[in-house]
Order: sequence, then structure tokens, then C-alpha cells
Amino acid sequence: MDRTLSSNDKGGIAEAAVTLEALRHGFVVSRPVTDGTRYDLIVDTGARLWRVQVKWAATEGETIVIRNRTVRVTTRGRVITRYCASEVDAIAGYNADHDVCVLVPIDEIQDAVHMALRLAPTRNNQRVGVRMAEKYCFGAIAQLGERVAGSHEVGGSSPPGSTE
Repeated sequence: MDRTLSSNDKGGIAEAAVTLEALRHGFVVSRPVTDGTRYDLIVDTGARLWRVQVKWAATEGETIVIRNRTVRVTTRGRVITRYCASEVDAIAGYNADHDVCVLVPIDEIQDAVHMALRLAPTRNNQRVGVRMAEKYCFGAIAQLGERVAGSHEVGGSSPPGSTE
């Protein structure tokens, strides 16, 4: 069957992909029993629990785009809201074009509507203001968690996602 995916289809696929990726890295994944929470999954890294909102991440050129918003239709029309640190700890994205899952701590995206993560270096080798997707891979979650929790020492590999 060849059909266009609905937003519900994309959300379900993204949640399944992010869950699988987290499990592949040895994390425990739980889901809220009821609907209505601002997060879709809880990822237990052993060091901490992450409330994770999962998004379908679109491809735009050589980047994948993680959106920090939700759109719903009410009697007043479309209502657009962003996620914040009191609701979620991170936003995970799944990009089907490249079969890539990423996790962005909310403090790095909560002031923006979206974040672009590059899949490859820029052609002009620009590095300032460029966010590489590999920094946000699931292999780097534990180190991201240590930084967010306040342990600002440098440790592990460089970049953080370069080793398992």
C-alpha cells in the first residue's frame, strides 16, 4: 500500500524508532499509562530519568530539523505551544530519510521553535554556530546527562558521541 503518512503515523514511527535506539544502547524505556502528558517516553540511563518528547525530524538540505512545538486545533483555531524544562527533559527526533535518532536536552532548544542539526560538515568548513547531529546521538546521552546535572568536567571521548 502506497500512501502518504499522516502526522499520527509519523509520530508512531518516530516513537518506535527512538524506543528501539534507546534499547540498543542499553537504556530502559517506559511510557506513561495515560495520554495527556507533555512527554512521550521516559528513558532511564541508569544515572537519571529523562522525560522525552518525540518528534518526526524533517530533512532540510544537509540538516535534520527538530521542532520544539506542538500544534493543536481548538474552537479558537490553531494553538501552537513550545516545550519547556518544567515539562520535558529532552526532545528526541527520528529522521526517516537517514534513519537517524537524536536527543536534544531541552535547555538547548527551549528558547527556539526548532533546531537544525547538520549531518555533514559545511562546505566552507564553518564551525561557529553549527550543531552536528552526531553530538546528539543516543550514545552521547549519558554524557549529556552528566553535563545537565551539573558535572561540567570534560570526560570521555571527543566528540561525546564518537564512542559507545
